[in-house]
Amino acid sequence: MAGPYPPQYGAGPVGHPPPYPGPPQPYPENPIAPPIYPGTLPPPVPYPTRKKWPWVLGALLAVAALAAAVTVTAYVVHSDDQKAGGSITAASAKSAIQDYLSALQRGDVETIARHTLCGLFDAVKERRSDLALADLSSDAFRKQFGKADVTSIDKMVFSSPNQAQVLFSMDVTPAGSRTQPPPTKEVQAVAQLLAQGNDVLVCSYLLRTAGQY
Repeated sequence: MAGPYPPQYGAGPVGHPPPYPGPPQPYPENPIAPPIYPGTLPPPVPYPTRKKWPWVLGALLAVAALAAAVTVTAYVVHSDDQKAGGSITAASAKSAIQDYLSALQRGDVETIARHTLCGLFDAVKERRSDLALADLSSDAFRKQFGKADVTSIDKMVFSSPNQAQVLFSMDVTPAGSRTQPPPTKEVQAVAQLLAQGNDVLVCSYLLRTAGQY
C-alpha cells in the first residue's frame, strides 16, 4: 500500500511515553483527610485506680490470726507452778497418779477403768471388756512392782487447761523381793491427765525405764 502508515501508539521518541491526555491536574493543597469525629474530641476518661488497702487489711488480719494461734499453743509448766494450767496442778496431778498406781497395786479394777475410760465411765453401759482390761493391767503391774510411790512431778505439758501430759518420778520396789528392807529404785513414767469436774483422771500410763521393768 502506497503512502505513509497512520500514526500508532508508542510512535514517539524511544524511551519516552506518550504525553498524558488532557490538561495537567493541580496537586491538592491539604492532602490530609478531614477528621471523622466532628468538632473537638472529648477529654480522655481516666481509668479507675485499683485500691490496695483491702489487700493490706487482709494481710494484717492474717498476721493477727497467726499471732493468736501461736499464743494459745500448748505451753510447758514446771512442777513448782502450783496454779498454772487451770484445773490441773502439780498437787492434783500427783494425787491422781498415786490413786491410779495404788488401784493397780491392789487390783481395784473399777477405779482403774474409771481412770482409763477418761471421763466416759459413767456413760458406758457395757463395762465387762473395760473391767477385764483393767484386770490385765493390774496383773502386769503387780508382776513388775511390789510398791510404787510418786515422789515428784517433773514437768507438765498442757494442750488445754484441762488436759496435760505429765512426766513424773516414783520410787518402786521389785515384785517378789525377799530382802529386808526391799530395794527401791527411782524410775520415770508418763501419764496423760484429764480434769473433769472435781476429778483428775489418768487416761494412760507409760513406764519410761527399760531393763528388768
